[in-house]
Amino acid sequence: MRSESAALLEPSSEAEVPSPPPRADRLRALGTQEFDLLIIGGGVTGSGSARDAALRGLKVALIEREDFASGTSSRSSRLIHGGLRYLEHGHLGLVFESSIERRRLLQLAPHLVRPLAFIWPVYEGARVPRWKLNAGLMLYDALSLFRNVKGYQRLSLRQVQEMEPGLRSDGLKGGARYYDAATDDARLTLANAVGASEAGATVLNHASVRSLVLHEGQARGAVVVDHLTGQEVTVRARAIVNATGPWSDEIRKLDAPDHKSSAVRGSKGVHLAVPRERLGHRDALTLLSPKDGRVMFVLPAEGFTIIGTTETSTRAHPAEVRASEADVAYLLESANAFFPEARLTREDVVSAWAGIRPLVASGYHGAPSDAGSASREHAIDVSPSGVLAISGGKLTTYRVMARDVVDAVERHLGQARRKSPTETLPLPGGDIPSMDAEFAAARAEVGDDATAVHLVRAYGSRWRRVWALTREEPALARPLAEGLPYRAAEAAWGVTHELAHTLSDLLVRRLKVAFETRDLGRAAARVAAEVMAPRLGWDAAETQRQLATYDADALRIFGVDSADA
Repeated sequence: MRSESAALLEPSSEAEVPSPPPRADRLRALGTQEFDLLIIGGGVTGSGSARDAALRGLKVALIEREDFASGTSSRSSRLIHGGLRYLEHGHLGLVFESSIERRRLLQLAPHLVRPLAFIWPVYEGARVPRWKLNAGLMLYDALSLFRNVKGYQRLSLRQVQEMEPGLRSDGLKGGARYYDAATDDARLTLANAVGASEAGATVLNHASVRSLVLHEGQARGAVVVDHLTGQEVTVRARAIVNATGPWSDEIRKLDAPDHKSSAVRGSKGVHLAVPRERLGHRDALTLLSPKDGRVMFVLPAEGFTIIGTTETSTRAHPAEVRASEADVAYLLESANAFFPEARLTREDVVSAWAGIRPLVASGYHGAPSDAGSASREHAIDVSPSGVLAISGGKLTTYRVMARDVVDAVERHLGQARRKSPTETLPLPGGDIPSMDAEFAAARAEVGDDATAVHLVRAYGSRWRRVWALTREEPALARPLAEGLPYRAAEAAWGVTHELAHTLSDLLVRRLKVAFETRDLGRAAARVAAEVMAPRLGWDAAETQRQLATYDADALRIFGVDSADA
């Protein structure tokens, strides 16, 4: 295990980015060693818990059935936010906690979490009038102990029009400007998984738990199947955590076959990506949909705009949840109501995706279908066999959830509680004194502004190691997708340093290619396959199989259903 002080003091250099042990070695370790803790689920909570536990000195195994962040953790609004809209439902404690975590993540992962300005326009007859918005934003700043990036600002009608000239002027009364933060949700999750590995945890994606191992009625391990080789191993562990989010009840049924009540209730959130020039907005916007009055966002994402999100109860399986045509129509109609000159149509949609928020079932206070009022607080429960399950929460507070999980594990193991090192230890790549200086260095070395900015934001202080691959192999400097900043070197780095084993791992989660191309990354997949194949030992037949699998994954994730599930 690397000590916290050593990690903080080590200078960043090209020689100091360790690669994970070979997959065969990690699989062998799972079957031959005994662990203090087995974590099932490689979303942001499971990955964060693995990193926290390993940094505290526990011997940790982390298992993920698909890929890190392959579920909800890669399908969010990509925001680290205090939760302004939660004030309406009286969740003051959650807003306070979220605001603290927002500030912390801005410091510990400045490459992955960056300030984002929001404009909230107020129209005549809006559900939230100007006085209520200003009162809410004053409270919002207070709950952050006035330590947000900047305090909120009241805006006159003229100021709103100057800042966002594309907004509908009819009925506009004024508004406000406030700050939250944007993130790359999948890379934030990956940074935790990589950080866990570097702290000594044994992490394995594309491996699932087939059954739990019980000894005298207590869970003492699990039978794990590696999906890439078909190999089966028995993992021995003194404690087990179920951090599978929307899949939590499936793991609960392994523990208790007669388990019938649901601890988690899924809420579907849908987002769209459209070319940014179609709306022409400058900052992020918080809007109240004219369809039903719910809060929605228009978010800048480099050359794209993300429009989201819906919030509806769903019966869809977490692996199969997708946007529907009704979801797409709702979001387009809502956006057009505020940007009438855009006249967005279905043809403007580059990609559409959906995720399931794993809300605590007991946190629903309104009607069963009223997911918007459900609490985002998290809960930890322990099954009769001793499996700890974490449910609820949100992306912003993942580190607190992870801390609480490991605290519970230490109690379960009868160990003294140790302080979580993640409160002060930067995430991998986060040891950056100045982002502006890092951008300048990258621009000078890379020679392309968009690629330089992307590399720093994706890899932080480690961007030099990624770009160094292009000097060793010049062909790796070629783009993965025309018009986007992603380079072939990132495919090589993904395999050697970021636990990527499939094309989807790379193009959907390590990078945002699938979200930002109309063919959902299919052309880029062929370029990526040329780089990944020799590094992963794919022959021609396996390469074709991987391409076909990617095509199916793209349809599964980004296809749009004709009707709601």
